[in-house]
Amino acid sequence: MDNRSLQLFLALAETLHFGRASERCHISASTLSRNIKQLEQEVGVELFNRDNRTVSLTKQGKDFIEYANVSLAQWHRFKSSLDENHTELTGELSLYCSVTASYSFLYRLLETFRQHHQKIEIKLNTGDPGVAISRILDGYEDMAIAAKPDQLPSNMAFCATGSSALQFIAPKVQCNISNIISGAGQEIPWQSLPYIVPEHGLNRKRLEHWWKKNHITPQIYAQVAGNEAIVSMVSLGFGIALVPQIVLDNSPLQDKVQVLKAPYQPKDFEIGLCVQRKNLQNPLIQAMWQISQKLKSQ
Repeated sequence: MDNRSLQLFLALAETLHFGRASERCHISASTLSRNIKQLEQEVGVELFNRDNRTVSLTKQGKDFIEYANVSLAQWHRFKSSLDENHTELTGELSLYCSVTASYSFLYRLLETFRQHHQKIEIKLNTGDPGVAISRILDGYEDMAIAAKPDQLPSNMAFCATGSSALQFIAPKVQCNISNIISGAGQEIPWQSLPYIVPEHGLNRKRLEHWWKKNHITPQIYAQVAGNEAIVSMVSLGFGIALVPQIVLDNSPLQDKVQVLKAPYQPKDFEIGLCVQRKNLQNPLIQAMWQISQKLKSQ
């Protein structure tokens, strides 16, 4: 079972789309399909369920993700140890974060990392910050920039790189919501306003805790994946929302929303680099981890 087959498997396991996976791996979809079939024959089970429209992982396929990641990590460690005089690391490191984190917290980290490790290839995936921790636990990426959960899983390591306050925002545009807020004075009728909420994640938990503390039964207008999309919907007048200050600071729509002063301000996010503890033995991951710790101490 060669490393290339494992890399192709992981690409398809992540995208669940033969076209996107083959494009990422610079091969044709038919070549990818043939390689996956050969891999399944070698393993002895089907790793994917597929028909003309969809691709999904079987139970065995989900289990195989961890094997593939561990095998590739061991290979990189072995390659790094072949030459005792070898000082320059090579290989691929995968990272996951939100769009906002990619040009805020991650930018400084990668800028410093590139100065020391120019031959390590970075594979960056961006998306909903609410699933960052689970993507690391499931083995889709090596590391992630994420908000630290209230209870960090015992098998996860976390290195803080910064923090962000949480802010309630409302539309500035003339609409029913802005009219209610402007006419309410100091006493905003939180119970009467529609909310744009994250589908899941720490932000959702912070908001639910705030509702409970303030005895609010919320009117949920929409559930959205990604803070950037939440800001967009608020700016259009669909509802109010709770978002990290860092998202608001970097949003092109920040002048189209207003910050609301809320009772019992929700607890700030602690944001940093997270990784499975067992993977810290990987030289590539260890290199990124060490840079993160140095930046933390500065």
